[in-house]
Amino acid sequence: MSENKLKDFLKTGKDWARLRTSVNGVFVLKLPAYRSSPTRLAVELNPVDVEGRPKKRRGLLLRSSADFEDFKELFQYDKLSKLLNIIDSVNPKAVVARRGREEEVLEL
Repeated sequence: MSENKLKDFLKTGKDWARLRTSVNGVFVLKLPAYRSSPTRLAVELNPVDVEGRPKKRRGLLLRSSADFEDFKELFQYDKLSKLLNIIDSVNPKAVVARRGREEEVLEL
């Protein structure tokens, strides 16, 4: 993982730009400055299609390692899996088509 590449992305990347990493579904997102919070980077977890493009417009944002630990704990609840299985059976299926584009990749 290149700290210099991330520093450059923070400095020169556009607000809300998404940088692919070598791990499918893991992206680096440049967050714009907001009120007293400066411009910063966050990790976005977003499932990808067969071509490596994000399936969702926005994924799960992790702004710190503390966020990661909090979400990791939530994902361990058995009842969450049961709830999602019920939701899967209730919700209608949707098909989403996406177009391709070439992106830079950050090696992790």
